[in-house]
Amino acid sequence: MVVLTRIYTRGGDGGTTSLGTGERRKKQDLRIETYGTVDEANACIGLARIHTASEAAHAKLDAMLLCIQNDLFDLGADLCMPENTAANPKVEALRILPAQVERLERDIDTINAGLEPLSSFVLPGGTPAAAALHLARTVARRAERLLCALRETPGESVGAPTLAYLNRLSDFLFVAARHVNQQGAGDVLWVPGLNR
Repeated sequence: MVVLTRIYTRGGDGGTTSLGTGERRKKQDLRIETYGTVDEANACIGLARIHTASEAAHAKLDAMLLCIQNDLFDLGADLCMPENTAANPKVEALRILPAQVERLERDIDTINAGLEPLSSFVLPGGTPAAAALHLARTVARRAERLLCALRETPGESVGAPTLAYLNRLSDFLFVAARHVNQQGAGDVLWVPGLNR
């Protein structure tokens, strides 16, 4: 259980922050940037949930989003404890598991089953909930790109389920945005060359 009694520590005043291992890193370090971007995606999902939580028709989707928000904290904790470092033996590192990726895939399939196939790319927008979900999707994609860069950085490690989860997350957010756009009927479709 996490207990926070003091919010500021002054430990980051010099431009560094601590990983879960206690190691200090610069705040612009790629690992810090990656899990900071995961946190940003989580905040965007929270914004979307303002809309999904208030509509009974979206109760099932809202429960899925809440589950994802918890997963994203797990993912941040995973990234905060690099796999290739010796952690405190009293603290078990929290890792994203294949079961979390599989659950996300099942949720994608469930939501997507009710959607009409696309004949064009979708512009971000439609309902407020869809717009917020599209924003979360783009931030999740940025987090995924950062995670790929981190994985390729010498001396860094990233678990395969962590990368798979972020890859599936943007897919989930895409179908969720279509779902809240009246099952796709409210999607704003791209018209190539419209303004030529």
